Amino acid sequence: MTGRSCRLYNRDMRVAGLLTRSLRTHPREASPRGRWLASAPIIVASALVATAHAGDDATAPAIHVDDTPAVIEIETRSLRARIAKEGYVSGIQAGSFEDRATGTRDLGFGLDVADWIMEPGSDREYRDRLPPELVYDHGTMHHGDLPKRGIEGPQICTQARRLQPTITRGPDFVAVEHSFRFTLAAPGRRAGSLWTQRLVFPAGTRYYLSMHRIDSVNDSPALFLRIDMPGHIRHTAGDRFAEVFLSTHGRIPAAEFRADFPPDARFLYRRGKDPLPRRMIRAYRPTRADGAPGPWLAGMTLDPEVVSEAWCHQRGYVCMIEEFGGFPVRAGESFSAAFLVGYFDSIADMEAAYDRHRGARRLEVEDDRWRLLP
Repeated sequence: MTGRSCRLYNRDMRVAGLLTRSLRTHPREASPRGRWLASAPIIVASALVATAHAGDDATAPAIHVDDTPAVIEIETRSLRARIAKEGYVSGIQAGSFEDRATGTRDLGFGLDVADWIMEPGSDREYRDRLPPELVYDHGTMHHGDLPKRGIEGPQICTQARRLQPTITRGPDFVAVEHSFRFTLAAPGRRAGSLWTQRLVFPAGTRYYLSMHRIDSVNDSPALFLRIDMPGHIRHTAGDRFAEVFLSTHGRIPAAEFRADFPPDARFLYRRGKDPLPRRMIRAYRPTRADGAPGPWLAGMTLDPEVVSEAWCHQRGYVCMIEEFGGFPVRAGESFSAAFLVGYFDSIADMEAAYDRHRGARRLEVEDDRWRLLP
């Protein structure tokens, strides 16, 4: 094994563990890293090893990792992806998430990327004392009439500049973890909350799993983290995708996104105002070079209850923002959400994958295994 790459050999594994619909924890309970939940059901990770695509060498390594100074490149028999260490960071680098069976790639600015920590309510009373990076306008085409205020920043994806991820190479997976400690805060708040993201790529699947977690240094009645889920869609009059699927709204043709509209005009989900969905799935279907629809690229939040708000609106591109948390939190406590992002041939396939992992909010990694937990 070299310092910049590893070759891991595929082995058949069967799914083990409990799947449950009752995985819930109180949002104010802290869940320190490294402490395994002793009494609640646990979803144990499995390789879910798939048959190699036609033309692949069956003796090739299941996962190849190239750790360069600028990016981490990951290749399995099903996927290719890059994770940036500098520039536009967090999640998956734009245009790098490839379904090897079809050649389909993501269409936005990145997948599963992180923004900043916020609360409901306007910042107008103290806007003149806010760091410019935390000023948040509402009543606009970009943000709609949805008053919110930045609590800690800066925006991770554009302003963190450089992250220092660590890599864990397991027998049938590779995991990447990076973190960032916020350096800016609103008046009366402290800077220093810790954002952590973990991403796990199992051998043989067309998806990866991830977690975003905030360890807060502030008290808040409704703290939340804003992310892109799965990611935005760059297009011109719907030329690069066929449709969107939102489990909260159903199937939406690309033609609905030809003209700009604010996030609160259409396709908005707000917890407490809209029915809680059985699944929180947000997906789009890129078109192939010949114009035919390709596979779905889906982002799933594995516990729908943790999502406080989710947008899907047009602002020059389709903007797929999600906010999770929004529960009371005290300094020293944490909150998190777990996700599944990948390619699927049908909505039924998405739902089946969701149900296999339903209820998780945390993703833990050891040397030889990974686990989803409530």
